[in-house]
Amino acid sequence: MSTTTTRRAAGSSPEQRKSPGRLTVLASVGGQNLSLIGALAVVLALFGVLNDNYLTLNNMQVIAEAATITGLLAVVQTVVIICGGLDISVGSQAGVASVVSAMAFTTTGANPYAGMAAAVGVGVLIGILNGVIIVYGRVNPTIATLAGLAAYKGLAQLISDGRAQGYVLNNDVFVFLGRGKIAGLPVMVWILILTAVAVHLLLKYTDIGRNIYAIGGNDTAARLAGININKYLIAVYALIGTVAAVAGILLTARTGSGQPTSGSEGLELKAITAAALGGCALRGGKGGIGGTLLAVALLGALENGLTVQGINSFWQNVAQGALLVIAVVIQQRRNGERPIGLPT
Repeated sequence: MSTTTTRRAAGSSPEQRKSPGRLTVLASVGGQNLSLIGALAVVLALFGVLNDNYLTLNNMQVIAEAATITGLLAVVQTVVIICGGLDISVGSQAGVASVVSAMAFTTTGANPYAGMAAAVGVGVLIGILNGVIIVYGRVNPTIATLAGLAAYKGLAQLISDGRAQGYVLNNDVFVFLGRGKIAGLPVMVWILILTAVAVHLLLKYTDIGRNIYAIGGNDTAARLAGININKYLIAVYALIGTVAAVAGILLTARTGSGQPTSGSEGLELKAITAAALGGCALRGGKGGIGGTLLAVALLGALENGLTVQGINSFWQNVAQGALLVIAVVIQQRRNGERPIGLPT
């Protein structure tokens, strides 16, 4: 080997000295996702040691079913964050859809399809309303959807008189959605998988997805490139409303009645936490569905583990808040952003 070759080898970076196989794995999975996989493995192993019933197939299905509604909302939260926005009202939207689906089911003579159609229709209208307020009202997405969080929660309580509405467990369609299985997996989980795959393909392999990343990365450059940002923002919020309605329908199917707040309260925090943990940059332009789903699994496994150990449920909120802060701190460090109030 020549002297020049020896010097090049000695002076190569750690990344260059990694084996091709390792580089391929890192590139395909991603460092963020590998960290989440590691954290998930630690949580599963820890609670598996503490409780013999934790790693049973039955409990894994319980975790999956419980995480489905959060997962659906986290998937669309990922899209809006990539686009440079945020939606804090997704939990309240799901609550409205849950109530509407049950009430429409009851008033149409126990027609499940009428109930679902009514819920989806309301979800689309709410999503479009959010988008219009943000785009044409020139309201910051955080403020607009924070207002929506309160308004839609109040709407769900008004139309339901603050009580659970209807009873759907005497209907085969709702029972199938809430408790049925296909190929051994709960139907709810299949709905999450299909939704996540569809959104992933949209983001990664279509011009629409590339434009969404472009808007979140640099909206000025996207506008100069001819992208109609207003149209995209309204469409993204309409998508959120649609999927939130599906989540509300599943909430009705799972609990047996329309729930104005119970079951939907706090979902917005879980969805945002999952998206942030999954690698979404809260300033937009970065993120993916795979990381979000891993974060949903991590949150579900942690929440279930705390429950089976009999730990006070209030600690679950503490854990979620801590994880959100940790996720944002990691993002700040990776992006090299200067902390507010500290010298460069």
